[in-house]
Amino acid sequence: MSSSDKFPAPTPAKGAEATPPGQPMSMGQHVVDKGASMLQALTPVKQISQHVCTFALYSHDMYRQIETHHYVSRLNQDFLQCPVYDSDDSNARLIGIEYIISDRFFEALPQEEQKLWHSHAYEIKSGLWVNPRIPEMIGKPELENLAKTYGKFWCTWQVDRGDRLPLGAPALMMSPQGVNLGKIEPELVKKRDDKYSISTEAIMQSRVEIEEPEWINPQADYWKQHAKGFAIDIEKTEMKLRAPIP
Repeated sequence: MSSSDKFPAPTPAKGAEATPPGQPMSMGQHVVDKGASMLQALTPVKQISQHVCTFALYSHDMYRQIETHHYVSRLNQDFLQCPVYDSDDSNARLIGIEYIISDRFFEALPQEEQKLWHSHAYEIKSGLWVNPRIPEMIGKPELENLAKTYGKFWCTWQVDRGDRLPLGAPALMMSPQGVNLGKIEPELVKKRDDKYSISTEAIMQSRVEIEEPEWINPQADYWKQHAKGFAIDIEKTEMKLRAPIP
């Protein structure tokens, strides 16, 4: 099994096509899915209340940058959870998960844990974080709160390297920043802006009044201070064959 910072061994799952390999759904499968959606509550999914389009960089290789689509549900004022997709199309691929916590929760984490998290202030102030089709006036109060939060994003499907199935170990992702490797390529931003008929530059200007956090913990965005990222290695281990005695 490969580390998250290395390409997996060659496999038929890799290719240029955007969709996973497999046969088209049958009529019977469509009927089952339709019936289930009518009869089941699907309560956790229905708690999703926001779509955010932004960008992310691989912690172990920040030259690799991707557009991401977060579908946000809020468990309370201090904790949000987001399945992350590679697009907002009907055939979008689920590529990871991000957890978002308030600065109050972040400060209570152990330092070793804090290293895995990233800040959101620059991402929001720069206009890279957008809620497609939502007027800025409506979203601004929420953005003011989010600018003070921290996120931990694990990518489980590295579609940008051509993987047609989720391969290898999960990869830790970082947020955009305004310095060196944290800057998002202009071509990537333009592609997003053209899709939604928006201007990141204009959005940035409209967010000038959003206050910067008084302090961003330097344990977050760890690469900025230490020029080092994180990758996962999967190792064999002995299985626990007995449950511990209470």
